[in-house]
Amino acid sequence: MWKWFYQLASPRYFYGMSYRLIPWLSSIALILLVAGVVMGLLLSPADFKQGNTVRIMYVHVPAAYLSMMVYVVMALTGAIGLIWRIKMAYVVSISCASIGAVFTLIALLTGAIWGRPTWGTYWVWDARLTSELILLFLYLGVLSLHSAFDDKKSADKAVAVLALVGLVNIPIIHFSVEWWNTLHQSASLSKFEKPSIETSMLIPLLTMIFAFKFYFFSTLAHKVRAEILIREKQAKWVKALISGESS
Repeated sequence: MWKWFYQLASPRYFYGMSYRLIPWLSSIALILLVAGVVMGLLLSPADFKQGNTVRIMYVHVPAAYLSMMVYVVMALTGAIGLIWRIKMAYVVSISCASIGAVFTLIALLTGAIWGRPTWGTYWVWDARLTSELILLFLYLGVLSLHSAFDDKKSADKAVAVLALVGLVNIPIIHFSVEWWNTLHQSASLSKFEKPSIETSMLIPLLTMIFAFKFYFFSTLAHKVRAEILIREKQAKWVKALISGESS
């Protein structure tokens, strides 16, 4: 196990391994996405209160879930970089930022579209919406802070610290519907309780969540590979790789 862990810390090993994983991750993501869309749009029933508007859930909920999951990954890999000084951890951390920002933006936009017919307005300053908006600002702050440094090492450390500080926002987003009086309903999915959603809706929802997860890992692998080439452009193996591709 530790041998595999240390191998992942090697940019060259990670670059080669991710190349083999990307087709599998992308294929699984595509299959799950198609299945989820078909089940969500065609096979799942309309809600007895919201009608067909509820189908936005199959995009909104996975996007909101991934917006938090990606941030946790970003913060934890940043912490690994700070503690063990593993440069690949920093690479993964910063590569998560733009992906997480996109998921967060999708969650906010689909939430606004869903909120108009459900609440009668696109936006309200309730706890969950506000904390999700703060999450978007945290992602953008990480990206801006990283680009503000000329020295990659200093940028990596600064970003890792910011990501760890912002981690406090994740439980606020998750538990906001329980801690405060908000327009959002309580969680339909829980690790410790039976889901409060019909199986006919639960299956396509879980399918879409896993589709988004595999898409995230596939996209992350692409971004990490690109970041590795930028950072290791002076390494012999990268020069050999580029010369081999150009010949």
